[in-house]
Amino acid sequence: MDINDCPDNLQEVIRYFSDAGVCVEFLAALRWPDGAQCPACESKKHSYLRSRRIWKCRECGRQFSVKLGTVFEDSPIPLDKWMCAVWLVVNCKNGVSSYEIARDLKVTQKSAWFMLGRIRLALKNHSWDNTKIGSNNGGEVEVDETYVGGLSKNMHRSRRAAIQKAHTEQVGNTSRYPGKTAVQGMLDRESRQVRASVVSDVKRETLQAQVLKNVKYGSRVYTDDAVIYDRLHWRYIHEVVSHADEYVKGRVHTNGLENFWSLLKRTLKGTYVAVEPFHLDRYIDEQAFRFNHRGGKRENKVSDRDRFMLALSQIAGKRLTYAELRGKVGETTPF
Repeated sequence: MDINDCPDNLQEVIRYFSDAGVCVEFLAALRWPDGAQCPACESKKHSYLRSRRIWKCRECGRQFSVKLGTVFEDSPIPLDKWMCAVWLVVNCKNGVSSYEIARDLKVTQKSAWFMLGRIRLALKNHSWDNTKIGSNNGGEVEVDETYVGGLSKNMHRSRRAAIQKAHTEQVGNTSRYPGKTAVQGMLDRESRQVRASVVSDVKRETLQAQVLKNVKYGSRVYTDDAVIYDRLHWRYIHEVVSHADEYVKGRVHTNGLENFWSLLKRTLKGTYVAVEPFHLDRYIDEQAFRFNHRGGKRENKVSDRDRFMLALSQIAGKRLTYAELRGKVGETTPF
């Protein structure tokens, strides 16, 4: 099958992947361009059982499907629904809720929420652990932090009191906003790629360690005038802008990251409404994927089809169980 025949809009996606056989052949061609490979022994000697849409390895004798070793593994939901869900997640600018997925694909809300969790894992860029942004000759990088969470004035009095109490008792919490979660982001202006993640606190050691881990030495780093970034000049060309006086000082500003924060918060408040801090990193990965592969008038414009293909190319080697998604690994269910 030629994967270049992939559709380029939702209506065509629904038609194209309505046949289960087409779904399997498409994912197999995308995952194994040189032919199916056994996930257990990595042998390419196999036979295809067309009636069951699975392969049988001639070396180890094991049977495997195209779902094995991907975020789709052990899912009873048919692939045609998975394809539509992936398309919606990567191409809806403000995200898509589990209730919308459940209503449109005729699955339960619980199943839809699990599907979205798996898809967000596929969208996560694991290469960030081994690569850095910026450049050693003064590449421009914006660094900023924000806070995500509900407004205390909108909370019930008892919940607001509980959060205030927990904030007071928590040792080492330097957040100015009780009940909110701190998120740090970095934007490479040349590649227009953003990196963002939840941070445990906003101490100097924590935030500067993230910058050292993700930005090449010698880069030109732009931040606001917060004292938590006051030692970056040891490794970088560090310039600051005081938001009390101005938001732009020549090329020194963090407006690119402010754009990303606005998109992220619009998605969280308008689509997902309530997100627990434990799951926030997954939602940030989703928004970062769409932001880093967005369309527009750029030279390297990414189409809806390109985003869809890229997301599907990242499904292999990632496994997420329902217990892992909920943070309940190792717990037993009472009978």
